Amino acid sequence: MTLPVPIAADAPGAPPRRNGELVFDAPWEARAFGLCIAVLEREQLGWDDFRPFLVAEIEAAPERPYYESLAVALEAFVGHRSLA
Repeated sequence: MTLPVPIAADAPGAPPRRNGELVFDAPWEARAFGLCIAVLEREQLGWDDFRPFLVAEIEAAPERPYYESLAVALEAFVGHRSLA
């Protein structure tokens, strides 16, 4: 998957990678990530606009899988920006 939104691999909240490629263990994870990217593109925002929400969710529940945190963060991000 080529990302239209630049995401540094070593940045806080960066998605999991293996050999430089994004890693999805289930189809819903790829869809959730794609939805996040689509929201950012539609709103002409960057990953840096979303990252604080994601980092907060990861820190709030470090045992929670990455893409579950991403989904919770996306819901908070959309609500915060009134994008619904």
